[in-house]
Amino acid sequence: MKSKVLIFLFAIGFFLISCNKVEHNPLKVSTINPRYFTDASGKAIYLTGSHTWNNLVDMIEENNPAPFDYKAYLDFLKGYNHNFYRLWSWELLNWDTNANKDKKPENYKINPHPWLRSGPGIAIDGEPAFDLTKFNESYFERLRERVEKAQKYGFYVSIMLFEGWGIQFSPDAYSKHPFYPMNNINNLGLDTAETARLEIHELKHRRVVEIQEIYVKKVLETVNDLDNVLCEISNENHPLSTEWQYHMIRFIKDYEKLLGNQHPVGMTFQYKGGSNQVLFDSPADWISPNNADGYRDNPPASDGRKVIITDTDHLWGIGGNIDWVWKSFLRGMNILFMDPYNGSVLFQDDLDWAKSMCKNLGYTRHFADKVDLINMVPSGNLSSTNYCLANIGKEYIVYLPTDTTASLDLKDVSGKFKVEWFDPSSGASVEREDVQGGSDHLFNSPFHSGSAVLYLKKE
Repeated sequence: MKSKVLIFLFAIGFFLISCNKVEHNPLKVSTINPRYFTDASGKAIYLTGSHTWNNLVDMIEENNPAPFDYKAYLDFLKGYNHNFYRLWSWELLNWDTNANKDKKPENYKINPHPWLRSGPGIAIDGEPAFDLTKFNESYFERLRERVEKAQKYGFYVSIMLFEGWGIQFSPDAYSKHPFYPMNNINNLGLDTAETARLEIHELKHRRVVEIQEIYVKKVLETVNDLDNVLCEISNENHPLSTEWQYHMIRFIKDYEKLLGNQHPVGMTFQYKGGSNQVLFDSPADWISPNNADGYRDNPPASDGRKVIITDTDHLWGIGGNIDWVWKSFLRGMNILFMDPYNGSVLFQDDLDWAKSMCKNLGYTRHFADKVDLINMVPSGNLSSTNYCLANIGKEYIVYLPTDTTASLDLKDVSGKFKVEWFDPSSGASVEREDVQGGSDHLFNSPFHSGSAVLYLKKE
């Protein structure tokens, strides 16, 4: 009787565990079309959206202490049909936007940081020194909360782990970094000389790397069970950070093997003087190139060596245009826009161009969801415009940057194709008469001026 009771209790326990088991579904590089990520469904997940600097840490003006409205930001992105953004870190204690040639420069105070300011002693900014062996739990609670909210909205998020632009170019940046000797109690082995600032993102000091690895572990433990996560090592570090970034990529991959979920890890453009080849040679799953090789004006077709998330941040800084959006999409890339958003950090007196960028990112996602993207490949040779994404014989998307006519090679395919035109400036669609495969076809845009998108689907 006792053994039967034990068997019954074991069965009940196993049933409850099974019921509570959560099936995880993080993104993975597609084995069918490695230009894109995929989820467990096998569908290609096209990532596109806009990101802004204060969407994780607060950047507070002395005369305007209003915090960032994260819900309003998510509503904004949702309204433009976006599904992805970078969640920015900022390592410094401040951001002096004089370095950005800002029209109305500000000196923002940055909070929160990952480590506790428990002292003893006072840092350069007059607040308690950091103890880099103790975490500021409020930072990680905020990180968790924001990634969870993003997931509820249907967004994927790239968590930026480190930030390398500020330490290089913001005025007096090194003395405003938590690792600067006078700002912490931990004796990391760094010199106070300005030249030591770049060593924070290199492998020269074992104690520095250990502190960084412990921090990375904490981030991964905080979000590992969430499926909407990607990781980015650092924003625009100097070229000599390469081996440090490679090390961190491998470190994340190894540690996540112990945690369960494996999330895609990215490496982005190194500024100044970085090479796109360094990104392609990296152990990263995804990369964001610089403007060499035409990525800004005439992007090369993605060949699947890496998932490419092309980002205006690394091509213009603040900038971009509709042509770039559609050219990049039809060359097999995922797309990000560094958005001034409401102008609260870097001043912009005209945000209409940014709204147009946001609209067209959403339009490309509409087409990505409309087609069988997992089988679509860049096929510029089929169109006179050289911008064509195709599942040959089944679906074609062609971009016309300025031409009002475009030819499309349908010689080697059969059947009838529905024809739809799309106007990127207005979002309007127009259907035209079907066409028959078996020959070249010349198509005339119904919009007469400006750019146009042509879509063909086999009936």
